[in-house]
Amino acid sequence: MAPAASLHFKDRTFSASEVELIADVVSRFSGLSRQELSNTVCELLAWQRPNGGLKTWECKELLVELERAGHLRLPPLRATGRPRGSRTRVPHTARGELQPPLRGTLRDVSPVALKLVQCDEDRLFWRELVGRYHYLGHSVPFGAHLRYLIEVARPRPQVVGCLQLSSPAWKMAPRDRWIGWSDAQRREHLQRVVNNSRFLLLPWVQVRYLASSVLAQAARELPTHWERAYGVRPLLLETLVEVDRHRGTCYRAANWIELGVTQGRGRMDREKKRTGACPKTVFVLPLVRQARRALRGEG
Repeated sequence: MAPAASLHFKDRTFSASEVELIADVVSRFSGLSRQELSNTVCELLAWQRPNGGLKTWECKELLVELERAGHLRLPPLRATGRPRGSRTRVPHTARGELQPPLRGTLRDVSPVALKLVQCDEDRLFWRELVGRYHYLGHSVPFGAHLRYLIEVARPRPQVVGCLQLSSPAWKMAPRDRWIGWSDAQRREHLQRVVNNSRFLLLPWVQVRYLASSVLAQAARELPTHWERAYGVRPLLLETLVEVDRHRGTCYRAANWIELGVTQGRGRMDREKKRTGACPKTVFVLPLVRQARRALRGEG
């Protein structure tokens, strides 16, 4: 690869270190599509429009330019049936309508299964449930991600919720202090952290201990699924819980560690203008012993 140098592209000048970061992201996450890579780069570098939208299409052009200059090698283009620039639609179907209440304890509905979303039918159903019933709605996650439908067997087989695991926040002060890594160590090992970016139990589901049981099951099953999909075995799970909306009870019950509260600026606020706008409690769950040492590259 050619040595990195600063580059002016469209409305922005990218420093040599930013060009190196872009090349590093493309190299480390070579299993992602160009769309996913562009979203990830825009998020990391806060390259966005005045309305907060990511400059994904501009970034795709930038990646091609960097490839031509010899700074990186992009994955092959993937065939897709979606028109260029089309928006993700949240479907409304009879299958996603409100269901009769499901009440009881974990024993009443067991066994519980996490079904990895892989086919188009499941993708649309997952999108519908999250889009209709999660307070954050549906959005395309940045970078790598896996999605699950949460299923129970009794009193009849049915889907009771959704789970999404995706790429972690680039910087998060409580997590970074807890790990104790340097900027260089974070850049080297961040891909071994996975963010629980969506967790939904459907509003008609009121089953005691179900939420914490699902989180524990995900911690057991995710590492193998993630490594199979992306070639990296995660060492740590993280999540953010809005202080004014939830207490994080199910995470505590599943032995996640509370680290503190963010400043509330959000992932896209690089100019530090939104301090305190939406503070969130940070929870983490080590997936191996000595996770902090391994994330610092010491183990």
